[in-house]
Amino acid sequence: MKISVIGRQMNVYEDMKLLIEKKLAKFEKFFPGEGTATATLSCKHNQKFIEITIAAAGTLFRSEVGAESFRDALDDAVTNIERQIRKNKTKLARRLRENVFVPAVEEYYDDTPDEAEEEIIRTKTFPAKPMSPEEAILQMNLLGHQFFVFIDDQTEDTCVVYKRNDGGYGLLVPEKG
Repeated sequence: MKISVIGRQMNVYEDMKLLIEKKLAKFEKFFPGEGTATATLSCKHNQKFIEITIAAAGTLFRSEVGAESFRDALDDAVTNIERQIRKNKTKLARRLRENVFVPAVEEYYDDTPDEAEEEIIRTKTFPAKPMSPEEAILQMNLLGHQFFVFIDDQTEDTCVVYKRNDGGYGLLVPEKG
């Protein structure tokens, strides 16, 4: 697994890089093939934050944690990702066997502000691949998002799955005609 450690407006010391690489290396047993992990460290409001993103077999696992120290935040983030993997282990195993996932493509962020009255703060592009609503719900839960845009593999329409306040899921499908 390829591991990258990034410091946002700070330098990351070598011993911290080695600790992060050691903690993230244990995820190789879940993804024996190619996988990439990115750990981003930053300080905000006198708190240490670490964001870990693991891309493997077209699936993203993400955790962002703030704590008093980077070591505490790292332990919590690794625990969160491990919980995500274990929770979805059978679903992931079935999908990996079926070769459903395509290789992950990095997301592109454009944070340049527009001059319009209704200002778009951020533009985000992502790879869209055909999948079932069940796969889209899995991806949404793995990313920790409230909604997920995808292309329906049956109708080839652009659809959205979202979490409802009652704990269920919703599906938005475009009307034809």
